Amino acid sequence: MKYDHEAIARAYAGKWRKIVDDDGCYDKNDNKFEPDATLVAAARTELDKEAINQEYFWQRQKAYPSWQDQLAYIYDNGVDKWKTDIVDPVKTKYPKP
Repeated sequence: MKYDHEAIARAYAGKWRKIVDDDGCYDKNDNKFEPDATLVAAARTELDKEAINQEYFWQRQKAYPSWQDQLAYIYDNGVDKWKTDIVDPVKTKYPKP
């Protein structure tokens, strides 16, 4: 059986010790347990939602120039021009969900 380690870790936060795909899940007392599919599915939904909510962050990070280039732009043009020319277009292209 292949387990969704990340979702099980979320669903059983603080209660699990290890998850072994070919063997099972173990709690902190080394007792084997079968994860509740409903809890794991709910945790997976939360994790997927968080990932979608963070996607804009990674897209923005790639779209911005290096911090050195941004500082040079601020030095040459001022903060207001930097915001309108660099920051605002990236935020418009990749809005927060």
